[in-house]
Amino acid sequence: MRPTPHKALGAGALTVAALAALVLPSTPAAARPAAAPAACTPAQVITNGGFESGTSPWTASSSTVITSRSGQTAHGGGSYAWLDGVGGTHTDTLTQSVTIPAGCGTATLSFWLHIDTAETTSSTAYDKLTAKIGSTTLATYSNLDENTGYVRKTLDVSSFAGQTVNLSFTGTEDYSLQTSFVLDDIALDTSDGTTPPPGDSTRTPAAPSYTVNLSSDTSGTVWTGHESATFTNASATALGEVYLRLWDNYHGTCGAMPVKVSNVTGGTAGDLSVACTALKISLPAPLAQGQSTTIGFDLGITVPSGADRFGHDGAFSFIGNALPVLAVRDGAGWHLDPYTNNGESFYSLAADFKVTLDHPSTLLVPATGTSTDTPGSSGRTVTTATASKVRDFAWGAGPFTKISGTSPGGVPVNIYSVTGISSSSAQSMLSTAKTAVDAHAARFGAYPYGELDAVIDNNYWFGGMEYPGFVLDLVSTTALTHEIGHQWWYGIVGDDEYTSPWLDEAFTDYATDLALGKTGTGCWNSVSWASSAEKITNSMAYWDAHSSRYSTVVYGYGKCALHDLRRVLGDTAMATLMKDYATAHWYGVSTTAEFKAAAQAATSTDLTSFWTQHRIEG
Repeated sequence: MRPTPHKALGAGALTVAALAALVLPSTPAAARPAAAPAACTPAQVITNGGFESGTSPWTASSSTVITSRSGQTAHGGGSYAWLDGVGGTHTDTLTQSVTIPAGCGTATLSFWLHIDTAETTSSTAYDKLTAKIGSTTLATYSNLDENTGYVRKTLDVSSFAGQTVNLSFTGTEDYSLQTSFVLDDIALDTSDGTTPPPGDSTRTPAAPSYTVNLSSDTSGTVWTGHESATFTNASATALGEVYLRLWDNYHGTCGAMPVKVSNVTGGTAGDLSVACTALKISLPAPLAQGQSTTIGFDLGITVPSGADRFGHDGAFSFIGNALPVLAVRDGAGWHLDPYTNNGESFYSLAADFKVTLDHPSTLLVPATGTSTDTPGSSGRTVTTATASKVRDFAWGAGPFTKISGTSPGGVPVNIYSVTGISSSSAQSMLSTAKTAVDAHAARFGAYPYGELDAVIDNNYWFGGMEYPGFVLDLVSTTALTHEIGHQWWYGIVGDDEYTSPWLDEAFTDYATDLALGKTGTGCWNSVSWASSAEKITNSMAYWDAHSSRYSTVVYGYGKCALHDLRRVLGDTAMATLMKDYATAHWYGVSTTAEFKAAAQAATSTDLTSFWTQHRIEG
């Protein structure tokens, strides 16, 4: 997305105490023969870390700590641990005894934490949550770390291998103003340091294939029909359930949902969660690694009024993120982050779509993928769109004015304009799109999605928005070049947009600069951090709490950091790095750690200080 300037930042910092060195009693070497080191059996040693199986084996200070009551929401599933939130002097505890296998070189504690508070201070930690293992304090969080949504925390507990110890969380409030510490999806993964732990980093459900048949009303704002999703469990950990993301329910209420799923087959629908944007579907039997299955459901979509990425501007509908897609489970568990209107929350794996849209012939229907039109019943047209290896599917509907062309590189480009866009503006956007798609393809690899559709409306509040093969945009050369750049950075090279928004926005703004001949010379000189907590690599949970700084830091500072990296590596080495990195992650998922490793491999210069200076962590 290319936002119109209106965003911000600040924040609390967490304090992580150094793990105490563990000193074992020594025995003279002559007293016993040397023993072979214990073999590590990788394991996830927390039981019931998502609190979905009651309270056992957790010990809590009260029966209300592990809960599903209203007032907070789970990160995944329906239950969570809620410590404090009383607003008076209070202490809550949560404890589980864990055995960390001997011989394991790596042991990592992870959990998702949400903090909300009524405290107004920006400097005093009145209320605190302490994470401990045995008697060692691992981390302390406070009301100063308030965040929107959940944030994943990871702590190294490798030095406790071979021990049975208590893992504990203690929340304390002072005499006034509540602070709630909400925990979910707690895990303690061990490995030999070279292989991933079980529940590993394997992303699943993999290779989704969606088949959708929808029919619209006369205006193209109400769509009803059926969707099915076929998928495979790629993980060694069995898959007992999946989650559908009904993202556009953000634009309504749980009592009046714009996206409704009913009559589920192939599984049992559970409760909606995350403000009705996540629907759990329990499978009839756990799906083992390599096994595939299909779920299906009836689907109803009602497009609200408004020139939004899901909305209608008069007769013109824009239908982004409306089709339910499968959430991702990886080493961090299920990713069930909240919708953000400030940026994107969308994390999905490359999938195949076949979408059939039956609509009045008076409406043009641009869509993701390659489309063909056939006559339907009287006065109607059936648009069939097919797309391979895309992360989402979007379409529009309305009496658009359409012009078309082909880029010099051979990519068909279509410009769809709403009423009020002049023919000269449309022609300008067609020229921009043809130039941009070829410029990005030359740098990062050939555009793979067949045709490219751009829907132009100057009423979009958000500037522009990307979907595979389909973008929404203002009349703007820079914005359209940016959204087309997203075809590579988010579309082809995916990322977790909620956790690491810089991996698509900063990379795309950098690509936009290159396509427009901008070198970013001296742009880092204007960097001014708002706080010590402000980092290019912060998540959307952070940026939603500091929204006015989001665009400045993630887009602006992010692309400047990449320009600086180019100056460290040299133009040729940076160009090679970016193209090779895109190729290595084609239809995959990028992480900050992977990009940093690839950049370091491209130079003999130690980049440690570079990452520190530019606040790129991960």
